[in-house]
Amino acid sequence: MDIYRFFRALLFRLPAESAHNAALMALRWTPVALQRRIGVAVESPRRLWGLHFPNPVGLAAGMDKNASALMAWEAFGFGFVEVGTITALPQPGNPKPRCFRYPSQAALVNRMGFNNAGASAIATRLARQKAAGHWPKIPVGINLGKSKATPNEQAASDYATSFRLLLPFGDYFVVNVSSPNTPNLRALQDRDALASIVSTLQKINPGKPLLVKIAPDLAPDAVREIAALADAEGLAGIIATNTTLDHSSLPAGTDQQGGLSGAPLTKRSTEILEILRASTCLPLIGSGGVMSAEDAVAKVSRGADLVQIYTGFVYHGPRLIGDISNACGKIVRTAA
Repeated sequence: MDIYRFFRALLFRLPAESAHNAALMALRWTPVALQRRIGVAVESPRRLWGLHFPNPVGLAAGMDKNASALMAWEAFGFGFVEVGTITALPQPGNPKPRCFRYPSQAALVNRMGFNNAGASAIATRLARQKAAGHWPKIPVGINLGKSKATPNEQAASDYATSFRLLLPFGDYFVVNVSSPNTPNLRALQDRDALASIVSTLQKINPGKPLLVKIAPDLAPDAVREIAALADAEGLAGIIATNTTLDHSSLPAGTDQQGGLSGAPLTKRSTEILEILRASTCLPLIGSGGVMSAEDAVAKVSRGADLVQIYTGFVYHGPRLIGDISNACGKIVRTAA
């Protein structure tokens, strides 16, 4: 994977968001045949929710917000991909700059603010893509967020709008109430608010697996309460975790407002995972600070059925997919 280190060196010369956009543009337009030459094919199958996952390593939400490079993620060797976050209304996100690298800490900070084209536009494009047969064979998850302009009191209907539009395209769906970059969004993790959203979606759900993604900054009792709600509302699973607001690991004078991801999040996100596994039998996806095969093994050993990477992929590239899948394969097959 020396080629990835070469391209990373070039991309890291650009501001973080510019590099992200350039990479997505290249992946969107690069022929699939060429993509497959640089992909990592790893078979370590897992079956959840009636879906076949070729391996337990997924791309976390946030990388491909508009689902514009679906075929590339399969070509790289991912076992599944989660796109978004997608909101009912199109929105530009927060002012730039809004994404920052911390290479010494193997971390990123972002305050993107759910920038995306909106559920209707994305659904229209995905319908054309699917009709043309340009669709990956791996499971596609869709991460749903609340539109910034929508007050929390109307959150349930806002999520429902996106859910209805995108139902034909997602193999599973995730209610994102844990991003720190939309004002008051994390308040929707409170039991009554989250129950309202979930129950509204379940009423129109034809049977797609519906999960919730939670923050790493919750107190243990709040985590247990969400686990109990997930069981009561018939959710299919929980993703632990989103980014953190704890920036104590960053050097003084360099901090930026936003959610912190990467190595500083590893320990806390795994602790949340442990609390969840002790509280529910639902499938869990371990996300947050998966920077190595060892990090992924720790999450699987503590109860994760699948894992997701984002910042680890930025820093280490496609090789990390194979490393994790090979390390976790025996554990995951035993659990399956």
